[in-house]
Amino acid sequence: MAEAASDSSAPAHAYSWRDVLASLRRPRILAMLALGFAAGLPFLLTGNTLGAWLRDEGTSLAAIGFLSWVGLAYSFKYLWAPILDSVRLPIIGRLGKRRSWILLAQAGIIFGLGAMVFVGPQGGLVLFGAFALVVAFSSATQDIAIDAWRIEVAESDEELGLMSAAYQLGYRIAILITNALIFNIAAAIDWSGSFALMAVLMLIGVGAALLTSEPQAEKAAIGANAPREDKPVWTLSGAFDAIIGPFISFFKAHGRLGVLLLFAVSLYRLPDFIMGPMVNPFYGDLGLSREMIGSMRASVGLVATFIGIAGGGIAAVRLGFSKALILGAFLVPASNIGLAVMAFTGPAPEVFATALFIENFSEGFGGTVLIAWMSSLTSFGYAATQYALLSSFYSVLGKFLKGFSGVIVEDSLQPALGAMPGYAAFFAGTAALGIPAIFIIIWTARAHMRAEERRAADPGPAS
Repeated sequence: MAEAASDSSAPAHAYSWRDVLASLRRPRILAMLALGFAAGLPFLLTGNTLGAWLRDEGTSLAAIGFLSWVGLAYSFKYLWAPILDSVRLPIIGRLGKRRSWILLAQAGIIFGLGAMVFVGPQGGLVLFGAFALVVAFSSATQDIAIDAWRIEVAESDEELGLMSAAYQLGYRIAILITNALIFNIAAAIDWSGSFALMAVLMLIGVGAALLTSEPQAEKAAIGANAPREDKPVWTLSGAFDAIIGPFISFFKAHGRLGVLLLFAVSLYRLPDFIMGPMVNPFYGDLGLSREMIGSMRASVGLVATFIGIAGGGIAAVRLGFSKALILGAFLVPASNIGLAVMAFTGPAPEVFATALFIENFSEGFGGTVLIAWMSSLTSFGYAATQYALLSSFYSVLGKFLKGFSGVIVEDSLQPALGAMPGYAAFFAGTAALGIPAIFIIIWTARAHMRAEERRAADPGPAS
């Protein structure tokens, strides 16, 4: 169970941003930084950045919105996560269950990106989208394995919080590259060349997976007292344990509160997900150049991201996971409001810089505390499936709804209001979706804290 990560247990000492950065000198946390980078690199290459490439090729907003559905692979990864919890791969499985799956997934990402470069949008959107789906599926599989490794290898609550911050830092560095520097690269060469370079950068994650170590149940911060018994997945009991066991374990640990936890997770980043496919097309239609987008994201965006991640890591270890989560919920809709303002001010650099700072700070902070909180809810041995379940709920609603974003903007709002007012109404509307989510997050986080306090005072089976 995830009892060790209770908010009721005070951290060993008060962490500062220096502690978060100094922790990167530890080999395990440095490996987490590199694996976080590998996890973040493919994400936008099948999402928002892919939309920019498609828009430059003259693809309609509606088609861009629908093609964003390849990202639903991330939302349904819990369906094949039990395989990663139960099956040891042949040959490379000698490296360990978690690391071998990471390496296999990374091979799929590199292949898929190479195929996208070879085909290009001009080769047909169906074939191009199919290879994008290969990248998204492989990336989602890599996420499952990396998340399980991160959760199970942490030896204390504090280390879990610091590893979550390191993961988010690596992830956000990759996002900045694929959301900022890639625009400069594409302006200098072309989109195909920039995507080919991203495939090469995946080797950073390959190196980290080869050099790090496997988790050990007796040292883990979560579920260390009741590690899972491995059973052959081809047997009836093994198949039951692989597919049903993680869910039984999760709801046994959290009881009826588990349903509320899943609901809260699904709403946490809803405004960000829905607005996502329209951000880069909006920048282009607003008149921002690739160079301006890239330089701003690599400067203002980079600083804001580092501050947000450090702040999220500090909040997670000083306030506890649940309280930090509440704080992050208030920050999530802020970036949407900034984009709505930009629609009226035009491509003013100072407004763009302000909106970008708010967006990157809120994403860095909110992402870090959400990762730490969800990690604390899992059990050793079932971490891949349980975290995949949580992260799937975190994204499935938003990723489904974002597929309609292009239709909403292009076919409904812009014909009625005009081009930029239509964008403004869309971004303001997505920000408003975060308001009810704030109240749900507060309710859930408080209920979870009370449950953890009761469990600490009277250890026993969850009711």
